[in-house]
Amino acid sequence: MNYAKTIRLALDYDTAVPRVKAAFQAQGFGTLTEIDVQATLRGKLGVEMERYVILGACNPTLAHRALDVQREIGLLLPCNVVVQEDGDGVRVHALDASLIASIPGVPELEPIAAEAGQRLQAALDALLEDGA
Repeated sequence: MNYAKTIRLALDYDTAVPRVKAAFQAQGFGTLTEIDVQATLRGKLGVEMERYVILGACNPTLAHRALDVQREIGLLLPCNVVVQEDGDGVRVHALDASLIASIPGVPELEPIAAEAGQRLQAALDALLEDGA
């Protein structure tokens, strides 16, 4: 099962992270959480890895609509976006929002997931069009 939409950007990590946040913000997704996985694994386990951040992206309107359908859907929120250092660029992975409806199997969530998916894809497309 593929659960991510992935693009590669020819940007350094420090440039990419704010651009990714801005692209998702333009589609109505704020960043609720930011987890620096590299720092966490280094600090807790002494493990080294590439720079890797998990951004908890949330569109409040879509989240509210989904929670009105089913309160437990909060387990699948927010829509996580990963920025991962990859050689001389980065990979950006965004959750395939169709999972928000398919995992619980609640048909009423399908239009909400579809809109979230369109907005997530639009953010990824904007990053690619930006020449990154």
